[in-house]
Amino acid sequence: MAAGPPPTQQFCVAEERSGHCAVVDGNFLYVWGGYVSIEENEVYLPNDELWLYEIDSGLWTMHLMEGELPTSMSGSCGACINGKLYIFGGFDDKGYSNRLYYVNLRTRNGTYRWKKITDFKGQPPTPRDKLSCWVYKDRLVYFGGYGCRKHNELSDCFDVHDAFWEGQIFWGWHNDVHAFDTNTQTWFQPTIRGGVPPQPRAAHTCAVLGNKGYIFGGRVLETRMNDLHYLNLDTWIWSGRIHISGEKPKDRSWHTLTPIADDKLFLFGGLSSDNVPLTIHFIYKCVCRLWHTACLGTEGEVMIFGGSKDDLHFLDTGHCSDLLIFQTQPYSLLRLCLDCIGKNASLLKNQISWLPSKMLPQVLKKITFWAAANHRQEKKAEIERQEQINVT
Repeated sequence: MAAGPPPTQQFCVAEERSGHCAVVDGNFLYVWGGYVSIEENEVYLPNDELWLYEIDSGLWTMHLMEGELPTSMSGSCGACINGKLYIFGGFDDKGYSNRLYYVNLRTRNGTYRWKKITDFKGQPPTPRDKLSCWVYKDRLVYFGGYGCRKHNELSDCFDVHDAFWEGQIFWGWHNDVHAFDTNTQTWFQPTIRGGVPPQPRAAHTCAVLGNKGYIFGGRVLETRMNDLHYLNLDTWIWSGRIHISGEKPKDRSWHTLTPIADDKLFLFGGLSSDNVPLTIHFIYKCVCRLWHTACLGTEGEVMIFGGSKDDLHFLDTGHCSDLLIFQTQPYSLLRLCLDCIGKNASLLKNQISWLPSKMLPQVLKKITFWAAANHRQEKKAEIERQEQINVT
C-alpha cells in the first residue's frame, strides 16, 4: 500500500458552537459562524473561518475567507443554491441584521470570498435572527424570526414582545414571508392567497418536500409549539394546522427538520416547553442537542453538527463539536464494502494492493475516515475518563 491515513494531528475538528450555519454541497459539509460561551460570556466565532468536512474521508479542514466579510454572528439563516452559500440575518454585538451575503463554495483556486449583496431590487425583511428558510426554484423563501421594527413598520405579522418607546423601537416575533430571487437579485413579499398562517414565532424549523414548504414548532413569548403547517410555494396558500395521526412530537424550539425522502421528514432535538433538552437514542446511548444544524448527506444520512446539550437560558456550557450521523436508509453495497475494508485495514494491509486501481482512492479515503473516527472516539473517551477522575 502506497499510502495510509494521515498523522493524528490532522484529525482536527471544527470548534464547538451553537447558532451556526451549515450546508452540504457535493461531497462536503460547510460550517460557518455561531458562538460559544467562555466564562459566562457569549463569544462569536471568527467571521473569516469556513470549516469543511469531507464526507468520504471524515477529515475537517479550515479555510480563511476573504472579501466583504459578514460580522461574526449567531442565529443567521444559511442556505445553499447552485454551489453558493447564502447567509441572511443574525445577531451580533450591535443588534439584529437584515444583510444578505453569499460565497461561492465551488471555487477553482481554493479561495473563499464573501460578497455582500447590495445591488438588489425590492425591500428586504426587517432585521431578525432565528428565522428559517425554504429553497425552491432558485429562490430563498424566509419565514418568521425574532427581531426589531420601528413604529411605522408594525403590522399584523408581528407579535410585540418589548418596546423602547424613546426611539419607538419594538422587539418581537414575525410570521411574514419574504423571498429573494437569486437569478434576478430581487426581494419580494409574496401575496398570500389563502389559508391560515402559523402564528408568529422564532427558533422554529423549515423543510421542503416537492412544492410545499413545511414549518414545525418554535417559540413565542414563553410558549413552545408542536404545530405543523406548510406553504404551497407555487400558489402561496397556507395549509392551516395539519392534523397528524400517531404520536405527536413534544413542543420544542431550536430543533431541526430534514427531508430524507419524497414524503418523509426527520425531526431532531430542540428544547421542550419545560426547558429540557430533547434526546434521541443513538448508538447505545441517548444524545440531546439544541440550536444545532442538520444536513442531508450523499447517501441519505442526516449529519447533525454542533449545538448545545444544555438549556441555553439557564446553563450555557454544553456546546458541542461532534458530528452525529443518522443512517436513514440502507447504504449501497459498494459503500458497505468500502467501510468493511476501512474498518479492517490493518488486517487486510497485504491484500489492499490487489484491488482494482480505480478503487484504491476510495479505499484510502475510507481507511482515513475510520482512522479519524477511532482517534476522535478514543480522545473523547480519555477526556471523559479524566473528567470522572477529577470528580471523584
